[in-house]
Amino acid sequence: MSDVRGADDGRAPRYDLVPALFAHQVAGFEPQGWMSGQDWLDDLPALLAGLLDEWELEPIGQSLHGVCSVVIPVRLLGAGRETVGVSGEGVLKVTWPHPEAAPEPLALQSWNGHGSVRLVRADPSRFAMLLERLHARDLTRLPIDEACGVIGDLLTTLRRPAHPRIPRLTAYAERQAVELRAAPPVLPRRYLDQAAALASELVSRAPAEERLLHTDLHYANVLGAYRSPWLAIDPKPMAGDVAFEMAPALWNRADELGTGSQVRWSLRRRLEIICERAGIDEGRARAWTIVREADNAVEVAGSEGVPLDADARDRISLAVTIIKAMND
Repeated sequence: MSDVRGADDGRAPRYDLVPALFAHQVAGFEPQGWMSGQDWLDDLPALLAGLLDEWELEPIGQSLHGVCSVVIPVRLLGAGRETVGVSGEGVLKVTWPHPEAAPEPLALQSWNGHGSVRLVRADPSRFAMLLERLHARDLTRLPIDEACGVIGDLLTTLRRPAHPRIPRLTAYAERQAVELRAAPPVLPRRYLDQAAALASELVSRAPAEERLLHTDLHYANVLGAYRSPWLAIDPKPMAGDVAFEMAPALWNRADELGTGSQVRWSLRRRLEIICERAGIDEGRARAWTIVREADNAVEVAGSEGVPLDADARDRISLAVTIIKAMND
């Protein structure tokens, strides 16, 4: 574990920079083009110390974390203070190296704070970013219709040309067209075949213009800010059809969908609000959602023959529910 103590008199609070739960989660990650989770964790204390020193940052609170990233609240002591506002505060985000995270700085740079968290500086080789500090509040406690409206508005703000190095949605769809047909029957076969066929069709009938996509814009990935009511965080960027953006708002907050026939109504209501606010074609949004949910189910199921735990069974059941609602 890495820690830091305030430099004034030794009585300042001690901050653990690598949370124990985060380390436990990441330790088992297999390499995805870079290093394993454990090898990265072994280097992480020195990596964080080096970044704090080079970028003239002072930790000012306990580290937070997601699945793959550690986030440290910091005070900027040198360059960049004018970017983050009068507080001089930001967050240092360092991510376990994997392909999905690699294009995040490019997307944030393209948005330049318009609808998204502002990027102050980045070191892509170390998967490190210095970002403006946002509020802790997100959309999870807003009424669902209001939250969907915010997401629709943000998708409109975030819509701009993609950097040439952002991965293309067409490549993802072409993979799914092959992989879903060959996947074990974790879903009814007709849904896997339908999703594979839709992936091919959506590529062949692509929209006229590709746009920079967030691809993971859900209720916990939108935070309140000092300079704007709401800003997007944690993109998983791709370039392509804006209708691909819909699915995360459907599979998150699933406990609020209701029961019986109300579930379909709730899912379609979310889709309608976001599509209307963002100017997205509902038919394409439904089709991409079927592809993404089939992909999610196959990924959750893991290797064929390995027993599913309760969480995996619940997630696959949700995928079936969403696919049915998109077909009705």
